[in-house]
This record gives sequence, structure tokens and C-alpha cells, in this order.
Amino acid sequence: MRLRIGLRAILAALVVCAGGGLVSAQTKIATINLQKAVLESAEIQKASTELTAKYKPRADQIEQLQKDIAGISQQLQNGKLSPQAEADLNAQGQRKQRDLQRLQEDLQADVDRERNEILSKSSQKMSEVVKKIAEEKGLDMVVDVTTTIFFKPAMEITADAIAAYNKAYPAK
Repeated sequence: MRLRIGLRAILAALVVCAGGGLVSAQTKIATINLQKAVLESAEIQKASTELTAKYKPRADQIEQLQKDIAGISQQLQNGKLSPQAEADLNAQGQRKQRDLQRLQEDLQADVDRERNEILSKSSQKMSEVVKKIAEEKGLDMVVDVTTTIFFKPAMEITADAIAAYNKAYPAK
């Protein structure tokens, strides 16, 4: 029942778009993989490299803590420790484990926040670029491929959008 209503709504919209008849052959539609277009832009590629470099020291610190914890675990498994030494190593391991978890959570939050800001700005700019391409090509509609069941590859403008974006917003 729900599917039937959805199909009726789509058919009604198509009839309205065509002025009361079936969809006009003159309606020009294109598709775009917006996520791919944004992620493959030179600006995002550069930002990704910069983010990796910016947070590398913290990632290295996390890696070192993981090695330290593994070393402590190995020492505890050997079992040749006095009860006091074992207690000290357990306490040290727990401290390092808490530090590791805190560092991982902080790093993830910082990276996510910064990445989302960058992607949001780039997505807005990409939408502007796509609108301009649509106007230049006389397109009536541009649909994201993620919501499209089928389309002919010739209808896709993703590569055009990436090229236009890189021209309008060159990576600095």
C-alpha cells in the first residue's frame, strides 16, 4: 500500500512536470555522484593530506601507548614477577589504558569535527558548481545517483563537476 502511494505521487509529479501529458522528451535530466565529486576534488584531497599530517603526532602517541600496553601485558604474562611488581605493572597498565582511551576519543572528536566542517563547506560550494553546470547545459534536473535506480552513463556529470570545482576552487 505504501509503495503504491509513493508510485502514484511520482507519476503525478511527472504528469505535472510535463504539463499534463507524459514526460516530455525535451526534459533534460542529469545524474551526479555528489559524494564522489566532493571527495575527489583537489581541495578535499589536499585537506585530507593536511589533516593526516596535522594529527599524526597524536596518532603516533596513541600507537606508542598501544605498544607500551602490549609490553606491560607481555611482562605480566611471563609470570616471573613479585606480587608488588605485578601490582605496580597492573596499575601502570590501567593508567596507560585510560590515557589511551582518552587520547583516542579526543583525537576522533577533533578529526570528525574538522573533517565535517571542511566537507560541509565543500558540499555547499559543489552544489553551487552543479547549479552552474546545470544552467550552462540547459538541464532541468540533476539527481544524485544514490537515489537513482537506473541511468545511462552519458547522463552523469560527476567528472564535469569535479573539473569545474577544481577550476573554481583550486587547492592552495
